[in-house]
Amino acid sequence: MADLNQPLYQGATVGDLVVSAIARGGDRTAFVSDNGGDATQWTYRALGAKVSQVIQALAARGLKRGDAVATLSANRPEAFLITAAAYVMGLRLTWMNPTSSEDDHAYILEDSGVTTLFFDPLSFGDRTRVLQQRVPGVQRLMGFGDSAGLGEDLLAAAATHTPGPLQPQAEPEDVCVLVYTGGTTGKPKGVAHTHRVHVTMILTEMADWDWPREIRFLALTPITHASGAMIMPVLMKSGTYAMTQGFTPEKFIRLVEQHRITATFLVPTMVYVLLDSPARPGADLSSLQLIIYGASPMSPARLTEGIREFGPVFMQLYAQSEAPNTVTVLHQHEHDPVNHPERLASCGTPCAGVQVRLLDDDGQEVPQGEVGEICVRGPLVMQGYWNKPEETAKALRHGWLYTGDMARRDADGYLYIVDRSKDMIISGGFNVYPREVEDALSQHPAVASAAVVGVPDEKWGEAVRALVVLRPGAAAATDQLAAELKAFVREKKGAVYTPKAIDFVAALPVTGLGKLDKKAIRAQFWQGQGRAVH
Repeated sequence: MADLNQPLYQGATVGDLVVSAIARGGDRTAFVSDNGGDATQWTYRALGAKVSQVIQALAARGLKRGDAVATLSANRPEAFLITAAAYVMGLRLTWMNPTSSEDDHAYILEDSGVTTLFFDPLSFGDRTRVLQQRVPGVQRLMGFGDSAGLGEDLLAAAATHTPGPLQPQAEPEDVCVLVYTGGTTGKPKGVAHTHRVHVTMILTEMADWDWPREIRFLALTPITHASGAMIMPVLMKSGTYAMTQGFTPEKFIRLVEQHRITATFLVPTMVYVLLDSPARPGADLSSLQLIIYGASPMSPARLTEGIREFGPVFMQLYAQSEAPNTVTVLHQHEHDPVNHPERLASCGTPCAGVQVRLLDDDGQEVPQGEVGEICVRGPLVMQGYWNKPEETAKALRHGWLYTGDMARRDADGYLYIVDRSKDMIISGGFNVYPREVEDALSQHPAVASAAVVGVPDEKWGEAVRALVVLRPGAAAATDQLAAELKAFVREKKGAVYTPKAIDFVAALPVTGLGKLDKKAIRAQFWQGQGRAVH
C-alpha cells in the first residue's frame, strides 16, 4: 500500500487557493472599500500583482516560511494583502482584534513571538507607537502607507518590485494563522489554525452555504473575525468583497443600494438595530439574497420579523475559533416560521463532512433529546492552543474537540443550544470571558471581589453584568462609582468587556464547598427564559 504521508497525497494549502482565486477572477472586481469617502477598488489581476509585490518586498527583508508576523488594522483591503502574502509565503500570521485593549495587544504580540507588525497608520498609529515600546520582540514595523517615521511604508516598498508569478511555499500542517480568543486564566489564548483547517473551512463554506449566483459581499464586522473568514470563499467564487469600518443602519443601507450587495454577515444585534431603524422603511434592499448571521443566537421573534421584512434570505452559522465558521448550518429553506417555528431556535445540522456529536464528560454520546456537550472532530479542528498544552488537553479529549456549548438534538437531527458549560458571554457577537472582567475590576482599589455574568438583553443578546463587593471603608456605592468602575474596565479591557450594569452587593453567593456560585447568580437574571443563552 502507498504511504499516505508522501507528497503525492498531500492536500492543498490556502496559498494554493489564493493563486487559484486570482487566476479565476481575472478582470472582475475583487475588493471594494468605503472608508470615510476614500474608496478603493481592485480587480483580481491587480490583487495578484499587489500580493506578488508585497511578497517580494517581505522576502527582500528576510521574511521566510515559519516567521511570525501580525496585523493591526481597521477593515481595509491592504490588511488582506498581508494575509494573502502570508498564506503564499508560509508565514505564521496573528490577526489582532482591532477592538482589544492595549494590554491584550501587547500580550498577544509577546505570546505569539511576533517579530514584524503590519499596521494601519490612520487608525492604529498611536497604539503601534506604544506597542513598539512595550514589546521589544517586535523588531520591524511596516505601515499601510506613510506613518510619519513610525516604521517603513510597506506600500511604497512593494511598489519598487515588478509583479511576477505566485509560488506557494507552505505545507498543509504549517500553522498559517493564530486567532486569539478569551482565556479562562484571564489571558487570551492563541488558537492555532493550520492550512488544513483553513482549507477545510473554505471548501465547506463553498459547498454547504446558500451563496447567491453572483456574490457581492459586504463586511461591516472586523475581518479578524468571522467575516474575514468569508473572504476566501467569496474570492474562490469570483465574487466581489466590499468592506467598511463600523456599522450604522444608514451606512449599511447606502452601501447595499450603491453596490447592489447580494450577501452579508451580521451579528444578531445588527439585525435588531436595522429592523428598528427609521432609515429602513423605503430603502431599496431588494438585492440582498443572503444574510448570514451567527456569533450568538438570534431571538426567534426578531428572526421571524426579519424574514417578514427581508424575505427568506437568512442563514445561520454556528462554530467557534477552535473549529472555525462551519460546525453547523441552518439553511435558508430551514427558516420556516409557518411549518417549523421551533427550528428558528436551532443552530441547524452538522455541515457537510464535519463530525458532530453530543457527548458527556466520559466521551459517551447522550440519548436523543438529552443535553450533552457539542463535540467536533475532523480536519476542521484546530491544532491546539499556542503554548498552552494543558488547555489544549482539556479541550481535545476522547478524540473530540469539546466546544463548551451544551445542546440537545431533536428527532430530525437539529441541534438546540441550551447553555454553555463555560462562563463565556456572547455580547453583540463578541466573546467575553467573565474572568477577564473580574480580574480588571479587582484591580480597582475600591473592589474587594466581583462576579460577572451574562444576562438577557434585547439588543446585545447578552449583556455583561457585574456584581461587586466593596472593600471596607471604600467610597459609597453610588452611580458615580459604578461609572468609574465601568471606565476602569474600558481602559483595561476595551468597550466590549465593559459591564452594561454594576450591582453593589454585601456578599457573593457561594456553594456548599465555598466556591463562587455562578449558577445561582445567573439564575436570578434568567428566570422565565426558555434557555440560558441568547
